[in-house]
Amino acid sequence: MKTRKLALLLVLVLSLILGSAMTYASDGDNTLTFVLHNEPDGIDPNVTSNSFASPFLSNAFEGLVRTNRENSLEPALAESWDISEDGKTYTFTLREGLKWSDGTPLTAEDFVYSIQRVLTPETAAQYVTMLTGYIAGAEAFYEGEGDADSLGVKSPDANTLVIELIEPAPFFLDILSMHVFAPVQKATIDANGDEWTLSPETYIVNGPFKVTEMNLGESVVMEKNEHYYDAENVKLQKIVFRYIKEQATALTAFEAGEIDGFREVPLADVPRLKAESDDFYSLPAYGTTYYLLNNGKAPYDDVNVRKALNLAIDRQSLIDNVLLSSDTPATGLVASGYSVDGVDYTEGRSDYGILPTAQVEEAQAALAEAGYPGGEGFPTMQLSYYTNPQVKTVVEALAQMWTDNLGIDVEISTEEWAVYYTNVQAGNYEVAAMGWGADYLHPMTFFPLFVTDESVNNTFYSNPAYDEKVAEAKKETDPAAAVTLMREAEDILMADYPAVFLYYRNTNLMMKDYVKGWYLTPTNNLVFRDAYVER
Repeated sequence: MKTRKLALLLVLVLSLILGSAMTYASDGDNTLTFVLHNEPDGIDPNVTSNSFASPFLSNAFEGLVRTNRENSLEPALAESWDISEDGKTYTFTLREGLKWSDGTPLTAEDFVYSIQRVLTPETAAQYVTMLTGYIAGAEAFYEGEGDADSLGVKSPDANTLVIELIEPAPFFLDILSMHVFAPVQKATIDANGDEWTLSPETYIVNGPFKVTEMNLGESVVMEKNEHYYDAENVKLQKIVFRYIKEQATALTAFEAGEIDGFREVPLADVPRLKAESDDFYSLPAYGTTYYLLNNGKAPYDDVNVRKALNLAIDRQSLIDNVLLSSDTPATGLVASGYSVDGVDYTEGRSDYGILPTAQVEEAQAALAEAGYPGGEGFPTMQLSYYTNPQVKTVVEALAQMWTDNLGIDVEISTEEWAVYYTNVQAGNYEVAAMGWGADYLHPMTFFPLFVTDESVNNTFYSNPAYDEKVAEAKKETDPAAAVTLMREAEDILMADYPAVFLYYRNTNLMMKDYVKGWYLTPTNNLVFRDAYVER
């Protein structure tokens, strides 16, 4: 049964991504047509960690709080909250009269159910550690050693939710903006199991828009959710998410007036569009593009090999000549733009000896120290990436730099995202393209990527000293002290070169100037709740 469900999901998702020769001009002032390029690995907010699902999740679901266009938190399904003096108890009061998209009541008990669902191993929630690391009793519940009574999530009444933490976590409200904390409807999951996301009729949501069509191989259509608590202020009647894999094809459709917007502008067209078009946007993505090194496989288990691969890269040339972008060379884990209580995290931070340009002599010396002078004896690198034109361009440039500067051979392979990410999670790779954007607007969003046994640690890096510093930083309530601890953790990490950090990225997108009110959050979510079309 489980195999059949997975097959159905893959058929749906893959067919949606294949694209179509059909056109979708906006039919009236209340419809927006937006193009997506890549497939999500699912659209269950409790399960997926895939940013490709965010266009659906950020418009179909809301949690207790949300990020607004000023990059600060504001009430969503919760109208208010209180935090205890010790910082460990959060009491939320929900808005009155909340409903699911099918018109049935949404209560605090739905949050309790959803959190318990995330903590059920069979759910395979990719962000489960965001709960087990913070909520009292969550790890025991997940391990089967605790129950609902010992879990620190309770609903004293229909409009009140209480969450107890293990330790104070000053950024816990930021974490609650993540889609893993969005409630899902128990009734539809009980009736449909894992297949609840496969049909508009069973994909019950609570946000400003609901899914009304899933046109295989063409599009997903969302319409205004009349049961959303703020429906009267939602102006768009319909959003058509059309699938076009090729960026150049999307640009042609945009310039022909067939679509209203798309992300990932073809690199060759960026200079022209930046100079000529009022519809071109380059926005901070608050993320780091990096390449995974499988720390559990030789020769990438050798710190000198990892150091050599890092120092052999000319990041500035990559940005200027390949990406043609305004991205910034990455000299550490945490991207620019993050602060803690007004303290800029990256200001004054070490560059860890990584320069924007290649340090060829140092790279060659590190490779020789690892036993591969001039690249002699180094096994052919297996460099993997997910199918995407821009990523392909970067991969080819990196491969050439490693060959030219280190004398190693590189073999490149590509897979569709769903297959690719499954292999990455299983450790079936050597070097692999990846990136990380904010799950919440706090530097801590990056650090779990390299904590031992974290579900998002796909490098299989492990250093107890790093783990300990991260754990200390999580519970530190003094902002300056927390920044110090995180920087100490990053010092430990960067000395080990667990991955190849390339650049802090911006997002290029096209949006017609008659589309107003939309915004991109620091967590890379495109929000259409306040959008409207003004021709």
